[in-house]
Amino acid sequence: MLKHVLFEGAELRLLEEFHAEEFFRLTDANREHLREWLPFVDGVQAVENTLGFIKMGREQYANNQGTHYGIFYEGQLAGVIGYHFIDWSNRGTSIGYWLGRSFTGRGLMTAAVKALVDQAFQEYQLNRVEIRVATGNVKSQAIPERLGFVKEGVLRQREWMYDRWLDHVVYSMLASEWAGQ
Repeated sequence: MLKHVLFEGAELRLLEEFHAEEFFRLTDANREHLREWLPFVDGVQAVENTLGFIKMGREQYANNQGTHYGIFYEGQLAGVIGYHFIDWSNRGTSIGYWLGRSFTGRGLMTAAVKALVDQAFQEYQLNRVEIRVATGNVKSQAIPERLGFVKEGVLRQREWMYDRWLDHVVYSMLASEWAGQ
């Protein structure tokens, strides 16, 4: 999937090197918003950092390990979604995502996650998709809940976030449960 229409005016596009500048500007403009739940923000100090991320995603794609997509809304980069990895031995993956503050509340992320879950089960023939979300990140938890993911439990002190530990809620969806979504 190089490009996928989510709905009128919204699409996923495979991130390419020419997106690096726009990607950096979006990250830079949303530092405070993103930093609350995402640990990578302080490490993004220049366009070269987003370019490195894009190159990593392209390599991931070339190695059949999934990839990262830009979420575009009305022609603008609104956020990013992607597979953290694909575990081919166990036919599973996990998905991570974020949106710039001004793009939230439009249904973009729900549609984007649905598209990646469809791809995971239909194209890649995987069996399990996970989404892990910090326990306090209620808006992000709403995405897997809206899509019918099962809340499996909480991983205590799963992630060090700048100056504190965060617990993560683990959500999962199995291929057999996704049929008909």
